[in-house]
Amino acid sequence: MTVFRPLTSLSTYRGWMWLVLGGAMLMPYMMAAEVMRMLVIGESDFGSTLITAQLPAFVAMLPVIAVTALVLPVRLLSAIPARSLLGVAIPVAASIRDWDRRARDAAWFTLHLGLGGLVSGITLAVIPFAGFITVLPLVSSRNELIGKYFTVHWEAWWGLVLGPLMLLALVYLAWFTTWLVRWLAPRLLGATAAEKLAETRARAANLAARNRIARELHDSVGHALSVVTVQSAAAGRVIDSNPEFARRAMSSIEETARRALEELDTVLGILREDGPADTEPARGLDALSALVASSGIDASVEVDADLAALPPLVSREGYRIVQESLTNALRYGPDRTATVRITTTHNGLRVRVTNPIAPSAAPPREGRGIIGMRERVTVLGGTLSAGPRDGRWVVTAELPIGQADAAAS
Repeated sequence: MTVFRPLTSLSTYRGWMWLVLGGAMLMPYMMAAEVMRMLVIGESDFGSTLITAQLPAFVAMLPVIAVTALVLPVRLLSAIPARSLLGVAIPVAASIRDWDRRARDAAWFTLHLGLGGLVSGITLAVIPFAGFITVLPLVSSRNELIGKYFTVHWEAWWGLVLGPLMLLALVYLAWFTTWLVRWLAPRLLGATAAEKLAETRARAANLAARNRIARELHDSVGHALSVVTVQSAAAGRVIDSNPEFARRAMSSIEETARRALEELDTVLGILREDGPADTEPARGLDALSALVASSGIDASVEVDADLAALPPLVSREGYRIVQESLTNALRYGPDRTATVRITTTHNGLRVRVTNPIAPSAAPPREGRGIIGMRERVTVLGGTLSAGPRDGRWVVTAELPIGQADAAAS
């Protein structure tokens, strides 16, 4: 039955151990209170009853416990027992050590020692007393020492019932107290508002890094595989009739694969924790000629901008946009031709790549490549359009140069 479950639940007794641990940690404070009492008053009441001496000392020590917990690093001392004995899922170490975190940890530490001291004191008093009144009617007539001080009449037999009831009440007290602190633990030891904000920012930064790496892999490796596939297929068809063309195609495949391996090694170096910090910078639009030459596309290039003077972020993202657009032209274009135009505008850089599309071809869906280009442009605060126009597929990216430094930071 549910009402008897606390009596047999292991969590009840583990929580009881947590309370006893709090009582044990309270003892140094109680001893310090007694020493101060002896120094101030000149006498000790350490052997007095709980009500007359120990309870006032206990109450007086609670503010002292709270103050020391604000100063001392009590987080581990609080979190580890809470996780192991109470079974609450809380972080052992705090990510931010601000005053909000200190106050919460101090409140929990004071609560632990306060409740632990009370329940431990009640435990030490109730268990011997309940055992005594339970067995007293059974042994007093046979024990001269007990019988000398306790005369047992028929009224004393109530101890046989009251003793076990007191033990049961003690178990339910421990169960209720641990249920209460389990409810409070996430609210005091859980993440603060500042820690939640920091965790959200870290998660967003990690997600942005993952997306950036995914875009880099898609653009570099995807482009290389497309070039390798088309060039190897072309070389295979003409290897007997035109060995010179096949040789040039194989050379292009080798160069493309080598560049893809270099870029893949750079990305993997970023992912590895022991990767070098000084990785090779990503290619920019100043390498546009090499990109077009190795793309497998018969592309005409028109440049009306100083590519070497572009901000690194704009140059890199523009390079990736051209690379992805040429890859799509290689995959889906009927004649593998394209036109690349790069011009400056009043507030930035315009990158436009066009290629013919078959009249009967279905409009390409917006796959990962276009999504990746749109993400790159959005980071810079620009705009991207991609779609059919007058029998050609047109990709136009407007990249603001003035916002590049802000986006990079």
